[in-house]
Amino acid sequence: MRAVLTWRDKAEQCIYDLAFKPDGTQLILAAGNRLLVYDTSDGTLLQPLKGHKDTVYCVAYAKDGKRFASGSADKSIIIWTSKLEGILKYTHNDSIQCVAYNPITHQLASCSSSDFGLWSPEQKSVSKHKSSSKITCCSWTNDGQYLALGMSNGVISIRNKNGEEKVKIERPGGSLSPIWSICWNPSREEHNDILAVADWGQKLSFYQLSGKQIGKDRPLNFDPCCISYFTKGEYILVGGSDKQVSLFTKDGVRLGTVGEQNSWVWTCRVKPDSNYVVVGCQDGTISFYQLIFSTVHGLYKDRYAYRDSMTDVIVQHLITEQKVRIKCRELVKKIAIYKNRLAIQLPEKILIYELYSDDSADMHYRVKEKIAKKFECNLLVVCADHIILCQILKIFVDNLFAIVLLKQATAVRCLDMSASRNKLAVVDENDTCLVYDIHTKELLFQEPNANSVAWNTQCEDMLCFSGGGYLNIKASTFPVHQQKLQGFVVGYNGSKIFCLHVFSMSAVEVPQSAPMYQYLDRKMFREAYQIACLGVTDTDWRELAMEALEGLEFETAEKAFTRVQDLRYLELISSIEERKKRGETNNDLFLADVFSYQGKFHEAAKLYKRSGHENLALDMYTDLCMFEYAKDFLGSGDPKETKMLITKQADWARNINEPKAAVEMYISAGEYTKAIEISGSHGWVDMLIDIARKLDKAEREPLLMCAQYFKKLDSSGYAAETYLKVGDLKSLVQLYVDTKRWDEAFALGEKHPEFKDDIYVPYAQWLAENDRFEEAQKAFHKAGRQGEAVRVLEQLTHNAVVESRFNDAAYYYWMLSMQCLDMAQADPAQKDVMLEKFHHFQHLAELYHGYQTIHRYTEEPFSFDLPETLFNISKFLLHSLTKATPLGISKVNTLFTLAKQSKALGAYKLARHAYDKLRGLQIPARIQKSIELGTLTIRSKPFHDSEELVPLCYRCSTNNPLLNNLGNVCINCRQPFIFSASSYEVLHLVEFYLEEGITDEEAVALIDLEAPRHKRESRWQEMASNGSQTLRLDETVNSLGDDDPFTAKLSFEQGGSEFVPVVVNRSVLRSMSRRDVLIKRWPPPLQWQYFRSLLPDASITMCPSCFQMFHSEDYELLVLQHACCPYCRRRIDDSSS
Repeated sequence: MRAVLTWRDKAEQCIYDLAFKPDGTQLILAAGNRLLVYDTSDGTLLQPLKGHKDTVYCVAYAKDGKRFASGSADKSIIIWTSKLEGILKYTHNDSIQCVAYNPITHQLASCSSSDFGLWSPEQKSVSKHKSSSKITCCSWTNDGQYLALGMSNGVISIRNKNGEEKVKIERPGGSLSPIWSICWNPSREEHNDILAVADWGQKLSFYQLSGKQIGKDRPLNFDPCCISYFTKGEYILVGGSDKQVSLFTKDGVRLGTVGEQNSWVWTCRVKPDSNYVVVGCQDGTISFYQLIFSTVHGLYKDRYAYRDSMTDVIVQHLITEQKVRIKCRELVKKIAIYKNRLAIQLPEKILIYELYSDDSADMHYRVKEKIAKKFECNLLVVCADHIILCQILKIFVDNLFAIVLLKQATAVRCLDMSASRNKLAVVDENDTCLVYDIHTKELLFQEPNANSVAWNTQCEDMLCFSGGGYLNIKASTFPVHQQKLQGFVVGYNGSKIFCLHVFSMSAVEVPQSAPMYQYLDRKMFREAYQIACLGVTDTDWRELAMEALEGLEFETAEKAFTRVQDLRYLELISSIEERKKRGETNNDLFLADVFSYQGKFHEAAKLYKRSGHENLALDMYTDLCMFEYAKDFLGSGDPKETKMLITKQADWARNINEPKAAVEMYISAGEYTKAIEISGSHGWVDMLIDIARKLDKAEREPLLMCAQYFKKLDSSGYAAETYLKVGDLKSLVQLYVDTKRWDEAFALGEKHPEFKDDIYVPYAQWLAENDRFEEAQKAFHKAGRQGEAVRVLEQLTHNAVVESRFNDAAYYYWMLSMQCLDMAQADPAQKDVMLEKFHHFQHLAELYHGYQTIHRYTEEPFSFDLPETLFNISKFLLHSLTKATPLGISKVNTLFTLAKQSKALGAYKLARHAYDKLRGLQIPARIQKSIELGTLTIRSKPFHDSEELVPLCYRCSTNNPLLNNLGNVCINCRQPFIFSASSYEVLHLVEFYLEEGITDEEAVALIDLEAPRHKRESRWQEMASNGSQTLRLDETVNSLGDDDPFTAKLSFEQGGSEFVPVVVNRSVLRSMSRRDVLIKRWPPPLQWQYFRSLLPDASITMCPSCFQMFHSEDYELLVLQHACCPYCRRRIDDSSS
């Protein structure tokens, strides 16, 4: 480290304090009662500032650079802007000793002999705090949370932002060792805040924020007046009574002197983010220095040692990039490294280190020797058994006499010897690199623009030199290869060049391609191989191998191909060497084999012909399928050979990936079957069309083969054309059926009735699978298959049940019932059987429709159905499953749902019954625990059912028990209940029958008459949309008065153990309102069904297709969700019923 004076000036008064503007452009000095503002670049005095009436003791700049403050013996503080204008002034009771800005909040701390104050722009007043002793110095922590105060009684007080004391440090010297300067380390990398303290007990100490001292006191041997850190906290400046500024490490190790002065140094500071230091003295001298830190380092092969932080040595392995740090805790002056030895010169001693082991990758050093003596030298060199200290002398190890190698006319700047010590490279003062043969003293060559040179330690004939921003690599006497490089070349090992740029050493990987190709150009294969071994790319290795192979240098070629692991060429070299052993000496033949392997077939063919082996050239061309070249090579030779060539060509084309050529050759050879096979397997329809149209219709087998491939490739039109050409009508019919081209199939069936069965049966099956059942039935009828539609539908229904698609099953059963109804209408002989099936399928459809909800509730993790709905459905199923249980419907699931919902809704008696029933059934393991728990907990509930759940008979007004032995009918009047197809609530409908002799048309006409009734306040609304019948009534008085003949009819015919239906005559029909009546208009042979609503204000909707009843609101919601009837899936826009 050395200090270079940049500029110097002298003021008339003592310089007590100074401060840099944070950007480093300006310097503020406290000189007498004025502030002096300097330009730091050249030392120009920009402006003196007058504002104080007495000596200015302190000055400080805010971190944001907007303002600075000065304190004076006149007891005042002045705040100045960066434009050098005073904007604020406040006072203390005593002279101001020091000021400091908070680095975060820009709060200003000002300290006097008896107190200190805290001021910020946001405050109107200054908050002041008394001090027990004179405050001499102050400093804020990096985060601005704490302020350290140094006092003349030897105490350091650490305060928070509000001025409250948090930590008190008492120095052992007390008032005999006043604290004169303190400073916090500004480094962000330190884990703890570290305070540097300099007192007039001539000690330098370090403390943590907690007050704990770090290490011991460092003696200074002078009274310190100022202490300050570098911007990053790596070094400390201390100045004082010794009339100089000393540089210390952050740990307090003295590194040297910055600049000696003629009087006491009262203040010194480092320019922000730089190595410039300014010093202010008692006699008014201002000195501005630049600190230059020289590089101290050493290199041996791939190990590089250099100084770090002035007191540490880092050894870097340039290949593995491993680093090890050796802490010396003293100034490192010189470093030398050799093999396993490392020498470090400190101010008072030299340390010799050695590696723990001989491992080339080992990076662990231990102290071997200590030489406790002070040396002054320019260069330190370490050898195996000696160290050499170079002053201005020449020293030879183990040799008393100098050996003159050669004499150089100009001064030598750098030199290096080759690995074998046969050549010497010298860089002289003219930046010329000269290379000599040591034995003959002959100048081999010289190159300009060099500042450093290094021989390759692994290759005798290669050296590199740097200069002018370029790296130059020279092999033998070949031209120089250049590439850009910043820095100095200091070593060259294999393919790595070690380069020093500023303070960092780096290993640059340099491909050796250029020198290798220089050797290859001169056919120097062995030398080129040696260069390649230093490090080239795989492409370069392959190029070397090929060049050596063409030059018939088989040994080098074999090594190179082994490097790139090319087994093919290694086998070729092995076979050539075997042939050479057997006595073959024809180099043309060997070279022809090499050319053929390299793909130089024409050169190979010429060499084969020249050596008298035309057959090898022909084999080469045919093996490579280069048949045109083979024909050219043959010329107008033997026709037999030409035919053989074409045969080989066809075989090759079939076996390898040139199928189109193969097809063309097979066609020319008349091998149509093979051509069709290849075209079909590759999907070439155009090729198949050409073949099919070329073939005669007598060639049936290849034509049928073409048709099969057309069919497979979805080209049914061409397949049909081919079948027609052959005359195979049965296959044509099958083609139309397979491709669903029904119109062409029907047209063919009309011309050839014998194929009708082959057409209509698959057509009908296809229609049934596509849910077009009416069309399917007609198709089966045309084909003479009367019951086929029903059987197909039964199979679909069975599949839906097996797959637990109970909604689909319900729909299919409803469809089946309607099919049976159509068949009963069409065939009177089957009427009774079909009607029985109709009622059976209708019943199954209702069961499966309800069970879908139960299945979803028990099998799926989430249920969106209301408990009342689940309760009604499970009760409906329980009453409906009195006989055999249909396939797929689980009695366990039904009872389990009923038990859970009954318990939840308060039907405890019914829940007990359900749990008791479950005990007699086989329970799945997944609900076993739930049922056992429910069976136990239901015992704690009362033995009755909630009255709200009891169903009411709307005919006789009887409350029916929840558990009805008669099923879904009233226990009193035996009237069947009519359920909603969505919520399964009992609807307020009573079915009535017509008196004998009244037809359906007459009944509808009588109901439509709308006989006059008693006037009442009411508002009727009838809604008919998409064929749906919807009743809505809003009224204030009960619409069913005592004078309603239908109501009288109900009460008259109640009672009895047998069901007595409600039969109405013409007068009762006439009294009914059309709005109160719902009619199921079944097609013949079924009778129409009539229902009377007893609560007209509760609207009911009936689907006109399946005649299922719903609460109107439920129906509208379901239609919105599904866009169709949830039961029969009739689309909303479907007007047919």
